[in-house]
Amino acid sequence: MTMELRHLRYFVAVAETGNLSRAAEKLFIAQPPLSVQIRQLEEEMGTALFVRHPKGVRLTAAGESLLPEARYLLDRASRMKESVTGSASSGHLALGFVPSASSTVLPKLIRLLKKAHPALHIELREMISSEQAEAIAAGHLDAGIARTKPHHPRLMVAAEMSDPFCLALTPQEARRAGNPVELRSFANHDFVAFTRHRGPAYFDQSIYLCAKAGFSPRIRYEASTVHGVLDLVGAGLGVALVPSSCALLGVAGVSFRSLRGASAGEFLVLLQRKADSNPILPMLADAVRANFLELRHRMAATLVG
Repeated sequence: MTMELRHLRYFVAVAETGNLSRAAEKLFIAQPPLSVQIRQLEEEMGTALFVRHPKGVRLTAAGESLLPEARYLLDRASRMKESVTGSASSGHLALGFVPSASSTVLPKLIRLLKKAHPALHIELREMISSEQAEAIAAGHLDAGIARTKPHHPRLMVAAEMSDPFCLALTPQEARRAGNPVELRSFANHDFVAFTRHRGPAYFDQSIYLCAKAGFSPRIRYEASTVHGVLDLVGAGLGVALVPSSCALLGVAGVSFRSLRGASAGEFLVLLQRKADSNPILPMLADAVRANFLELRHRMAATLVG
């Protein structure tokens, strides 16, 4: 078998979703053929790229090494095609996004961009915040929806929205807990956490909030995506600390409660390079600001406290 670009595209989709069925939906193919393509790539590479578990998959060390290279090759192939076909003149935007923004920020944002610029070619990449910052600074991304403000001298925040962490729990527990909740009162609960290497900002913030409340969380389960974390909470396996914007996802069997005394220092931000000449970026910033404003209103109505 000769490795082709489609194998890399499928690999990246599975790595970013952490789940074969969700990746298949994203790629608009059936799951069995996707599984075959991933096995073929693993055979070509001579090593396992994923470890399978009941809730999905996670990258092996070899998979972690391959992921940035695969993204780079796909990006170069896309730009090479544009230079040949001349589609670059229609406008190109390579946009990164954190997993929690995939169902909250992106749908409306993409509609706004496409309405204002129908010929715009949009390339989306799900990446953690630190990876986005590196990719934007290196020129591999034009902008990114991230959760941490950059310390890189070439980067700037073009738009931001407060998105403090809240507690995800079952509806039964939520009714007993009231709103807002004291995080300290959940010190003896099992916690579901983001896998450290896939979501370091989420994981570290959860540990920080628990330490601030005076305890170390008893983490029994981990998941690599927001949807995976919420699925485990909905199954009654524990509570989880997640961004408040997750309350807009409408996950069955999961309720959300504000944290008493929650910090206002947690954000969703639009990152981009300073003095970037891409003519799409001012329009992107305007669209993101409008999107963030709408999300703030929806969050206020959904998560009171």
